[in-house]
Amino acid sequence: MFNYDILKITGHRPWPMPSAPWVMRQTWHDLLFAHWPVDATTLHEKIPAGFELDEFDRQAWVGVIPFHMSHVAPRGVPALPWVSAFPELNVRTYVRVGGVPGVYFFSLDAANPIAVGVARTMVHLPYYSAAMHVAGQDGWIRYDSRRKSSSGPPAEFRGRYRPIGSVHAPIEGTLEYFLTERYCLFTVDSGFHACRLDIHHPPWPLQEAEGQIDVNTMAEAAGIRLPDIAPRLHFSRRQDVVTWMLGRV
Repeated sequence: MFNYDILKITGHRPWPMPSAPWVMRQTWHDLLFAHWPVDATTLHEKIPAGFELDEFDRQAWVGVIPFHMSHVAPRGVPALPWVSAFPELNVRTYVRVGGVPGVYFFSLDAANPIAVGVARTMVHLPYYSAAMHVAGQDGWIRYDSRRKSSSGPPAEFRGRYRPIGSVHAPIEGTLEYFLTERYCLFTVDSGFHACRLDIHHPPWPLQEAEGQIDVNTMAEAAGIRLPDIAPRLHFSRRQDVVTWMLGRV
């Protein structure tokens, strides 16, 4: 069941929840944060004008984030079979708009073509349909994704990962906090106006992780070359989330 008690957990937020009613709920499962340091000059060319690249100790980061979702539905609408549960894999960096820190997505691949169509139209995010498979095996999460949409360049991810540390909340001021504790996303609409979508969830219940990535062309499909080094890996078993309407900044 979706945990509505998250709406009472607000003391950790960097700003208050929006006064308007939230409009969408979803639960994220078996999520991997895989992050690489990337040259800021490269990323500046990839984000919209007026968006400031957010850096930690003068270093920019790109994340490849595989997970799967359940309970995806508008407020007051029950979750539906084959519609409300599906895998998603996104590629992102971190920005500030008007001084507010948030996430900027280069791509979001999902196994639900209905969700892909709605998200591209309603929230102006670069969603793509993909053939995806997620399975647990001997304590590992096996994750495979291959983009099917002809509207975007080919992109593929194949690998496995698992948690190896104790559960903890990220500490403000650390890189771990910078990479995970984000409470809005930014995008641009069809008129190239900056838009913001607020989200809410409790502090991330993180664990250190290990992984084996066999294929990863997700960032390359966005024109970003990842360094040939091991990524920083964090795992979260579950996170319940609500979101608000997209609005112009």
